[in-house]
Amino acid sequence: MASNISLPKNILLTGGAGFIGSNFVELAVERGHTIIILDQLTYAGHKENLDGIRGPGKFELVQGDIRDRALVQSLLKKHSIDWLMNFAAESHVDRSISGPAVFIETNILGTYNLLECAMAHYNSLSGTQKEKFRYLQISTDEVYGSLGPTGKFSETTQYQPNSPYSASKAAGDHLARAWHHTFHLPTITTNCTNNYGPRQFPEKLIPHMILCALSDRALPVYGDGGNIRDWIHVKDHNEGVLLALENGTPGETYCLGGNSERNNLDVVKSICKILDELKPRKDKKSYETKIAFVTDRPGHDRRYAIDDSRAERELGFKRRYTRFEDGLKQTIAWYIENFNWCEQVMKKSGGKVAFDWSQLKQ
Repeated sequence: MASNISLPKNILLTGGAGFIGSNFVELAVERGHTIIILDQLTYAGHKENLDGIRGPGKFELVQGDIRDRALVQSLLKKHSIDWLMNFAAESHVDRSISGPAVFIETNILGTYNLLECAMAHYNSLSGTQKEKFRYLQISTDEVYGSLGPTGKFSETTQYQPNSPYSASKAAGDHLARAWHHTFHLPTITTNCTNNYGPRQFPEKLIPHMILCALSDRALPVYGDGGNIRDWIHVKDHNEGVLLALENGTPGETYCLGGNSERNNLDVVKSICKILDELKPRKDKKSYETKIAFVTDRPGHDRRYAIDDSRAERELGFKRRYTRFEDGLKQTIAWYIENFNWCEQVMKKSGGKVAFDWSQLKQ
């Protein structure tokens, strides 16, 4: 099998204007790859996420829907795509509970369309170009369901999704597997744990708590705050994704974790402690005094954790951020310093988060 390492690739990257996708664009451009970004620019995808990305590689943004077969096919052909990477997804559990239809349309039907387009493109290739082609499905640990107090998810864990979001992602993963085993499309799937870092849309736990704290509003914690997640910095996640493409075996799945299990309450308390240092309140009280417990979300999985020893062993995966608190402090500093970005994306999204952006105090 031909190696995928080192040589610059032409990449069609869906969802590249979102949080994880834009951070991958930054990494790939630094490594010299050419990226064609296909993004519908919905509430969580913004051109501003791509500002300032520079390097030996280059990128181009195309606004469009991953369900648009003619558009996807034309991009694959026009740009002689080597890798099709599917970062595009509806990904917020709360939104999937209140409105599951768009999750079905994007995460299932969208994935199906990409696989069909990838299959037609793959069959049109020959020689070395065909050998190096890959389809990458970005997935989540939530497809595995909920863990008890011990153990970790791995590549052999049975799928047991518990929310409309995770069920739709599980369906996309199954399609990618089927297109490999039935049609021999060289697919690879990666399942990651909770990401954090710069440019994450403020509906997710960490940026939501940071911005609620800075707005002097309550910090709403679901249930008793005891739900446990494993946290991976987005840069570490994307390094793992790139390694999966370079060193991974078609048809296989690779789990990528942060080895940083924390319950939600402890994460919020860590955010408060760092904010107390970086941006003290005027009244000198700790941000912890703003923590408020709210009714738990339906079907809230209790614990996630990933065993990524296979990725370490077979891909050479290593984490830059070995301490969660180090990455968290960097992330909080980024949000404090980047109100222009926050204001732009919130204005475009219509303020669709659980606090009034107009009351944010700088």
